[in-house]
Amino acid sequence: MAAPAHVSTVRSLYKRILVLHRFLPLDLRALGDQYVKDEFRRHKSASTEEVKNFMAEWENYKDTLQTQVLESAGDKYSSIKFGANLSDGKLGHFQDDQIGQLYELLLESTKPNRQFNIQEDTK
Repeated sequence: MAAPAHVSTVRSLYKRILVLHRFLPLDLRALGDQYVKDEFRRHKSASTEEVKNFMAEWENYKDTLQTQVLESAGDKYSSIKFGANLSDGKLGHFQDDQIGQLYELLLESTKPNRQFNIQEDTK
């Protein structure tokens, strides 16, 4: 069983990422939320080494997204770009199934007609 401090750290990171996703366009938010939920669920029983890498990469993601959200906060009318390119070095550490998953995510996030048809509530 995981230590309470570790569980708290994981939960805090998970919640912070979902909060940051609220600033994404609706279709990307839905895609991102589902991806985060699936990944955190999938890594519940990961080895210690995998957990260290998993947490480090999600911390980097959170930091990058937080920076991009803050930079875009005052710029409502410009075209906002979220994300970052992966270096060849990072891609070299991926397993084949992770490369496939990354490719599927790329295809879904760049579709002209995305899978999700979500509309903002107008109150």
